[in-house]
Amino acid sequence: MTGIPTSLVKRLEVLLLDADGNLFPSEEPAFVASAEVTNRFLADLGVDRSFTPNELRLATTGMNFRTTALRLAEEHGHADVDVEPWVEEERRAVTDHLARTLLPDRATLTALTALSAYLPLAAVSSSALARLAGCFTATELDQLIPLDRRFSAEDSLPTPTSKPDPEVYLHACQRMGVDPEHALAVEDSVPGALSAVRAGCPTIGNVGYVVPAERAQRRTDLLEAGALAVVGSWTELSTLLLPTLSTGVLR
Repeated sequence: MTGIPTSLVKRLEVLLLDADGNLFPSEEPAFVASAEVTNRFLADLGVDRSFTPNELRLATTGMNFRTTALRLAEEHGHADVDVEPWVEEERRAVTDHLARTLLPDRATLTALTALSAYLPLAAVSSSALARLAGCFTATELDQLIPLDRRFSAEDSLPTPTSKPDPEVYLHACQRMGVDPEHALAVEDSVPGALSAVRAGCPTIGNVGYVVPAERAQRRTDLLEAGALAVVGSWTELSTLLLPTLSTGVLR
């Protein structure tokens, strides 16, 4: 099994899955709504700078809005600004937009359903739980990854953080009752892969929903971040894992 030792697969107890850009193609539509809020935030600070959705995506993929807003404010001399009202505004705008635009991906659902017969699936995200809820309902993932198996660096931790901080992965492992070495993480972004690797989770990259023109470079970047292998879809990952998983006992 290229990049994924059979002995590792046999030890797995859970799959920890990043959400945005990994379970569903939410990155591009999310940044349409997020860029509008970001630009209003900067204008409110008197900053003569605006982002297109794609510029913002390339600059901040893998980070949540709080981290982005604080970084932008500091870069423009406003390190003491209260970003919380803007965090709430961005959360509302993006959640509403994604709930309206996302659709189920049948190939992804089929692959995840097959994997869920052998390992529980959990979501580990930098995004807020409300945003995840809207996305999961729109993409029909609610039953595969229920509320008690969704972990947010924004909402699930005592102090909000963002990937590449490993805390959200450590928290997810603790809540799921597994050691990180027995939890396979699947990530599409470099900050996400770094978060999982730093937590001690074996990590697989997934470029299935990455913009086609960026996939080759993303593969390289994910491997450099510590991913054991990179797949092009959930179907490919399930094809790699299921022959070994199916020799065990169904959950």
